[in-house]
Amino acid sequence: MKTTSKLYRTEQRYAYLFIAAPVIGFLIFAMVPLIYSIYGAFTNWDGLGSMTFIGLENFKNVFQDEYFYKSMFNTIYMMLGIPIGIVLALLLALALNRGIPGTNTFRVLYYIPVISSIAAISILWQWAYNGDYGLVNQFLAIFGIEGPNWLQNTSTVKPALIIMAVWKGLGYTMLLYLAALQSVPTSFYEAAKLDGANAVKTFWYITLPMVKPVTFFIIVTNIIGGAQIFTEINVMTPTGGPEYSSASVVFYIWQKAFGNFQLGYASAMALVLGLFIFIITLIQFKINEKNSYELD
Repeated sequence: MKTTSKLYRTEQRYAYLFIAAPVIGFLIFAMVPLIYSIYGAFTNWDGLGSMTFIGLENFKNVFQDEYFYKSMFNTIYMMLGIPIGIVLALLLALALNRGIPGTNTFRVLYYIPVISSIAAISILWQWAYNGDYGLVNQFLAIFGIEGPNWLQNTSTVKPALIIMAVWKGLGYTMLLYLAALQSVPTSFYEAAKLDGANAVKTFWYITLPMVKPVTFFIIVTNIIGGAQIFTEINVMTPTGGPEYSSASVVFYIWQKAFGNFQLGYASAMALVLGLFIFIITLIQFKINEKNSYELD
């Protein structure tokens, strides 16, 4: 019969103790609320009174709700900033990877928005987009261009939010790409140079494939984060923008839950959004598996 020492048993108890803290935290603050919200999605509940089970009625109403579709469209539209941010971040990373003077300073400057409060950043950009005295319109006036009231115009409010989101996330994406570029073996570039490959072919056949894992990570995390955009909308366009043109799905869920006290209906929308994020993420993983390669 196998026996264990007293020291081993003591270490095992302490190990379980350390493991228990995050597990209990996850159960209390994530799993229990998730199960509760799943049940709430099938009820008529105002968050205060008792829950009344109504079956699939909330889900039926969700798919007949024009504001849900509009907020979903707004959310997907604002995700157009993801490829824009990826391209800009990769270009910046390529530039900084060339060892230009002041590289460390540029890294810090680009990363400051990432670690700044999203609420503070939103207030800053709300001021910059002001139609009367905003910095953006003052800059355009230098070139004789009369800028619009960005956040009060249906045609400019979403592009304005996209620009702000790209600016805020640029430093984080750039640093990820910079780390990936610096991990590419120099022998690859030397071999390409010996074969007579120009800069474009070197980028397309060596650099781009080698940073593909980072690109995949950035796309997946940005889609998950973009589908849950809320703070920027709530601060910069607290009513959902003109004609509800800037309201995201999470903003609409929040309005229904804490503005109209329709927590059952809001829970149903949250489940639909969660399913949407899961499907998109699963598709991304399947695409990545098909295009994956191994480096010997």
